[in-house]
Amino acid sequence: MLTLHRAEFLLPDPAGPTAPSFADGAVVVRGELVEAVGPYAELAAAHPSARVRDWGRALLAPGLRNPCGQRLLERDYHPDPREEIGVEPVVDGLVGCTDEARYGASARRGLQRMLGFGVTAVAGPFARPAVRTAVARSGLVALPGASAAAELAGPGELGEGAGPLDPLAVLPLARAVHGRVAAGGRADFAVFPVAAEEAEEEGGVRPVAGGCLATVLAGRLVYRRR
Repeated sequence: MLTLHRAEFLLPDPAGPTAPSFADGAVVVRGELVEAVGPYAELAAAHPSARVRDWGRALLAPGLRNPCGQRLLERDYHPDPREEIGVEPVVDGLVGCTDEARYGASARRGLQRMLGFGVTAVAGPFARPAVRTAVARSGLVALPGASAAAELAGPGELGEGAGPLDPLAVLPLARAVHGRVAAGGRADFAVFPVAAEEAEEEGGVRPVAGGCLATVLAGRLVYRRR
């Protein structure tokens, strides 16, 4: 089945200074891959039977990569809601832990929260077998830790010991994205709200940090804000 994702603003490659952008753009997805990218009217006419997901006044862009994956998943603890201690990661909450089941459960919760921020790739390396399994099963792309962190963050930019779940909290979109949305590529992208005043500025459209509207991973809608 074809799915056509429509958004008022489409940035297929925010990291490319000369890459095209589209007002009222769309991405056509077939299975795990992107079939086409371009103006909504053009793609809708070419694919009249496609299911349409209209995200309205929003920005569609490549998914994000979190450079702090190793810390977030192997040092910080992501609480179970039943523990009633909040939802934010407990810094160094797994240090000294030897329970692989606890590592795995915490990692799964952390990865699920990352999806809510539009993350589609996460940096390792991951030493814990339970964490490696959780990342593999999540479908997120696993990245080499050192190269990803060096590319995404300058010295001191993330702060000592910091591990934000939302890359946009510390990085601009152009440096936080993973890859680009292009025909033939894997359909990994996210849809973000935009601030009204920024949406009116020519070329100044930026996503609002703090969570996305939807995350698509290998063509599957894996997160949608309620």
